[in-house]
Amino acid sequence: MLHKIYQKLILRYPLSVLILLISSVLILGMNISKLEIDASAETLLLHDDKDLEFSRTITKRFQTNDVLILAYKPKQGLLSEKSLQTLTRLSDDLEELPGVESVDSMINVPLFFSPIRDMDDLISETRTLQSDDIDLALVKQEFLTSPLYKDRLVNKDFTVSSIIIQLHQDPVYFTLLEKRNKLLQKQETSSLTKEEKQELSDTTAAFKEHRDRQRVLDEENIKEIRSIITKYQDDALFFLGGTQMISNDIVGFIKNDLLIYGSTLILMIILVLGIVFRKLRWVILPIFICALSVIAITGSLGFFGWEITVISSNFIALQLIITISIVLHLIVRYEELLARYPRASSKRLVLYTILTKATPTFFAILTTIAGFSSLLFSHILPVINLGWMMSAGITMSLVIAFIVFPTMLMLLKKTPPLKQKRSLAFIPSLTAKIVLHDKKAIYIVTLLTVVFSITGASQLIVENSFINYFKKDTDIYKGMKIIDQELGGTTPLDVILTLPDTNSTLPHTAATENNTEELLDSFEDEFSASEDQDQYWFTDEKINLIKKVHNYLTRIEQIGEVQSFATLLDTGKVLNDNKELDSVDLALIYQKLPQKYRDVILTPYVNIEHDQLRFSTRIIDSNEDLRRDALLKKIQHELSQSIDPDVAKVQLSNLMVLYNNMLQSLFRSQILMAGLVLLIVFLMFLVLFRSLKLTVIALIVNVIPIGMVFGFMGWLDIPLDIMTITIAAIAMGIGIDDTIHYIHRFQVEFEKDNRYYPSMHRTNNSIGNAMYFTTLVIVIGFSILTLSNLIPTIYFGLLTMFAMVAALTSDLILLPKLLLFLKPFKSVK
Repeated sequence: MLHKIYQKLILRYPLSVLILLISSVLILGMNISKLEIDASAETLLLHDDKDLEFSRTITKRFQTNDVLILAYKPKQGLLSEKSLQTLTRLSDDLEELPGVESVDSMINVPLFFSPIRDMDDLISETRTLQSDDIDLALVKQEFLTSPLYKDRLVNKDFTVSSIIIQLHQDPVYFTLLEKRNKLLQKQETSSLTKEEKQELSDTTAAFKEHRDRQRVLDEENIKEIRSIITKYQDDALFFLGGTQMISNDIVGFIKNDLLIYGSTLILMIILVLGIVFRKLRWVILPIFICALSVIAITGSLGFFGWEITVISSNFIALQLIITISIVLHLIVRYEELLARYPRASSKRLVLYTILTKATPTFFAILTTIAGFSSLLFSHILPVINLGWMMSAGITMSLVIAFIVFPTMLMLLKKTPPLKQKRSLAFIPSLTAKIVLHDKKAIYIVTLLTVVFSITGASQLIVENSFINYFKKDTDIYKGMKIIDQELGGTTPLDVILTLPDTNSTLPHTAATENNTEELLDSFEDEFSASEDQDQYWFTDEKINLIKKVHNYLTRIEQIGEVQSFATLLDTGKVLNDNKELDSVDLALIYQKLPQKYRDVILTPYVNIEHDQLRFSTRIIDSNEDLRRDALLKKIQHELSQSIDPDVAKVQLSNLMVLYNNMLQSLFRSQILMAGLVLLIVFLMFLVLFRSLKLTVIALIVNVIPIGMVFGFMGWLDIPLDIMTITIAAIAMGIGIDDTIHYIHRFQVEFEKDNRYYPSMHRTNNSIGNAMYFTTLVIVIGFSILTLSNLIPTIYFGLLTMFAMVAALTSDLILLPKLLLFLKPFKSVK
């Protein structure tokens, strides 16, 4: 059938077929402008995570905003007149931005101990650094010792101060998100009506439109903040931090890498192709096919509205690897046939090239897709999308290569066969000699490699540190490190205590003893009753519980800032002549406290309506001993053990929990799916080779390079994170391709004379060249990625290069050695 398609269509009408294909690809390419990059926190969360729903609920109840933290390090002292003037002007400029709700800094935070005053005076008059007759010595002492400000507003050395930029909440975003998610949940559990389906479609479109618009505003907000900062850089050093800033900068790095390193990678590949093949057509044709493949897949992604995320940002590079591999195998096979049959017509050479490479290439692509299929079982949408992207992209590369390659050669004039320089193609020949003369060394090295892999893999850790995404000499890393180590940490973690409903046991007040009918008649009386009940919510038992949890959290080395109602209690103790505040004191303070103060010091940490307490912490992301999953389990376990479940239920929340859930889920899915993928590959090998012995050999040869990659990562302390955890699928995809081509060619060569050693030599010097040239081109091309400022991109480049070399070594040395030892092929008479 394939023979007929090429004979009667593709090779008969090459120009028409080529024009049709290029036109189709260009039509798809019109959607490239719709392709977007999304590095927001939402892309790194499990879409079915119960903790995500809980986290959003907590955000609503405690009215917490997203914040940016600006580290301010003036050239003069923090409390010098010039530094305070700069800080005042800077704060005013920041507050005028449309995306900023408020700005908290040394200038406007309330001063409680400068000097210490009566509680009534504090409530009636708020003093700040801008007030008259401020004693700067007392202010400095307060900032360095106050539970509210130490290690949060200023560092221990009193050289750096933080400016907390409160960003505007986006209620429309969460309203649309909730509406969409409710409809999606109903769709999963039951069927939607026609009206509900339309509502889901409209809501999804409205959500995406609003999110995209808000993303642009957020990006402009970051740019405007940085623009304001530049005006004051002569007077101070500034370092900006916060999750929104990290997301924004990662997008910038990704775009920069795609533009600069992507184009440089192409130039490097062109250079290597020119040196290896020394024919213009063998430089232009692979690049042309790669370009068409990339345009086709990116255009398709734009058409279907899929987005590039941090996880899938390297899919174009992966696409290039697979496409280059396909094309180089076709080129080497064509040159072999041309050298063997120089007088054959171009049509016969092209047809024979396609027919002899179709089966191994098809199965190589099929098994590569199986390798990437493990990503589809993740619960993280960007990871699932990467699996689909690669599966679709690889399929497109196969179709485009097998149409463009023959049609272009039919349109081009046949050239003399390529005389390969021995200096370039010596590796396959050398490996053949090593295999031939070796007795036990290959097996010993293989055993040592297995030991290296197992011991290295046992040291792997599953971590995801955003500060380690950037090189240490970059401004973003330096800024994040200062904020992380000197101003309270980076990644937010909340500890939530849910108490039993205490409404029924609250003391009766004068209002609650009024006649019920009178309460129903007067809303004001009812509201007053509620207010009176609230003031008695703070019992001594609750106060002790709050202090106990707060003190526990402050003792954990990996936690920086801890803020809770205990912070207010500690502040109140100083103001109360170092006497602890009891429930009566708190009831009196609560009654006198204006609503604006409640919103600042109470609402973020206490929710009386739902009987919940919030302890807000930030994790020191740069702590080398930090093991996120272990830390979260430790906190959950120890608090649950020390607090009676009848007294309070302990739950952890915020980004620290959500990111960890995502990473652990991805790790579990990849480990669990590794066995299934190997089983699928095993069955495919069995169908292709129709030999159990050959199948086992092929599987061993592919498992060892994957083990080497994980061993390499373990010994070099490269963690498994959202980027590197997908390397197993990549390594398997690369290795399987070479293995299938090698065994298929070995089988063809063996059928000629039924002799293993000559067959091995011929295979290494034919298909071995294609494998070697593919690895050479990719390794040299991808070496440019190691110059990126984004550490995950550097790791991706290094691990891909290592996986390519490991796969080539295994296929050119271990594979032929096992074939010669086990002799799986039957003699053909």
